[in-house]
Amino acid sequence: MTFIEEIKNRAKQDIKTIVLPEGEDVRVLQAASIVKKEKYADVIIVGDEEKVCLLAKENHIDLTDISIVNPNTSENFSQYAQKLYELRKQKGMTLEKAKELLQENIYFATMMLKEGECDGLVSGACHSTSNTLRPALQILKTAPNTKLVSAFFVMVTQEKYLGEKGTFIFGDCGLNEYPDAEALSEIAISSAKSFEQLIGSKPRVAMLSYSTYGSAHSPLTDKVVEATNILKEKKPDFIFDGELQLDAAIIPEIAHRKAKGSPVEGKANVLIFPDLDAGNIGYKLVQRLGRAEAYGPLCQGIAKPVNDLSRGCSAEDIAGVIAITAVQAGLQN
Repeated sequence: MTFIEEIKNRAKQDIKTIVLPEGEDVRVLQAASIVKKEKYADVIIVGDEEKVCLLAKENHIDLTDISIVNPNTSENFSQYAQKLYELRKQKGMTLEKAKELLQENIYFATMMLKEGECDGLVSGACHSTSNTLRPALQILKTAPNTKLVSAFFVMVTQEKYLGEKGTFIFGDCGLNEYPDAEALSEIAISSAKSFEQLIGSKPRVAMLSYSTYGSAHSPLTDKVVEATNILKEKKPDFIFDGELQLDAAIIPEIAHRKAKGSPVEGKANVLIFPDLDAGNIGYKLVQRLGRAEAYGPLCQGIAKPVNDLSRGCSAEDIAGVIAITAVQAGLQN
């Protein structure tokens, strides 16, 4: 059974409702139809009913029994506007501005999640990461005991002898551009937790660099060394090591030569990239050249499950992220 099949089966054990604010994207409608057919979550599409149904009809998509909510005609609009105003008035929010924002599908969907009308949110097929996450950070805030919101990808490769039977988590590949050493340590902690929750195995975390154990020295390598030392001070309950080059992180034979004695032993299944450039390029290389399945960018550290999508995603990718979001929602119960 594949990773995503296992996730879908887990989601079926506790059906959650996931809101999709991008009803104007045909891939989102196709994904909603897939989810409804496979019955591992309920979905709500936010958008103009007439436009959504027309788009579905033109593309032969069955939206039978799928809820469509139009912010402009919703009976909850005034209530949400008042609550958004209350939440943000210390930041200069006015009731008029709240009403204006709630005409945007993403803000309305985020308020639905805030008010418990759904259990998770998936967006980003046709909007930027900032457009997806800005309302979440403004309205939902961060999860308890979380210092940093970050993003990760679940990468399912064809190389079953690597990672956890071919599966990895890559972080942060979607949100934090230039994390400092403290931020890298927090990304590692959150990513290890996400790995254990979603993959169900013990994380082995590699703090990646272009250097292994001092083979090169620069401010870039120093940052990863410092992040690893901060992790040691925090004493998390997972195996980790750094700074490691990618081959020393995932190939035992190379780890034996380059990083002899490493607790990770060349068997890393969670890879922490030093910045967003490296992370984003790295996941796309593995996805496109290595023909891996890439699910994400998934978010960690937000008070309720909100997940972003790559704008190059397929309907099947979106359906997979909906399943992951449903499982994350179940874990927050």
